[in-house]
Amino acid sequence: MKYQKGPITLRGKNIPTSSTSERLLNEQDPPNWLHEDPWRVLRIQSEFVEGFGALAELGPAISVFGSARSKPGAADYEAGVRIARELVEAGFAVITGGGPGIMEAGNKGADEAGGTSVGLGIELPFEQGLNDYVNLGINFRYFFARKTMFVKYAQGFIVLPGGFGTLDELFESLTLVQTRVVTQFPVVLVGHSYWDGLVDWLRDTVAADGKIALTDLDLLTVTDDPSEAVRYMVEHARAANIAKDPEVEPEHEPKQA
Repeated sequence: MKYQKGPITLRGKNIPTSSTSERLLNEQDPPNWLHEDPWRVLRIQSEFVEGFGALAELGPAISVFGSARSKPGAADYEAGVRIARELVEAGFAVITGGGPGIMEAGNKGADEAGGTSVGLGIELPFEQGLNDYVNLGINFRYFFARKTMFVKYAQGFIVLPGGFGTLDELFESLTLVQTRVVTQFPVVLVGHSYWDGLVDWLRDTVAADGKIALTDLDLLTVTDDPSEAVRYMVEHARAANIAKDPEVEPEHEPKQA
């Protein structure tokens, strides 16, 4: 005997003793189903749908990453504010993780400059929701859905000093560029004193041992100058536009978000 459950075929002991409609209309079961994988799939789907819907008309944007632990007044925090302000003045929206620290700095600079300040938050027990400078915010349950939005709707990453989360986002972006999943995607690290040790290790250990090509280090640019980081994004946006349309003049600026 065979039982068809949608696209799934069941036989023998796997055949249910009641129908799906019967189980739906019976007395309320314990809410364990809320935490089962089929329901999680729908939640995941809804996060992608909401994210795509909210950001589809965002326009040119840059994702800014960095530590949630940086405090207002700290050099890296103030650099984040300045970078975001200059990105908005150059015609970009600014995307951050929506939390405190460098994320708040990025949203603050973008919001105060009159631009679109995007916060992609994540449900964590020790996070306190989106910061007050986000003017377009989305909260996610799943890291992978959130990380897709960072890459899909950005033309590049600017990375300030940060911890595991920042490193995760950095190396995921480098992997996508290295494997050509995304192209024309600049990655700028801000702060030689913070990042040079990592770059040296990548060159002297990882590349020297043949685990990456030495040319893969060209995917990274390190600077101490916030304005230089922004100029690098503008130059890559111009190059990408010219590559798409040879009729575009070299002085073309990114469209205002």
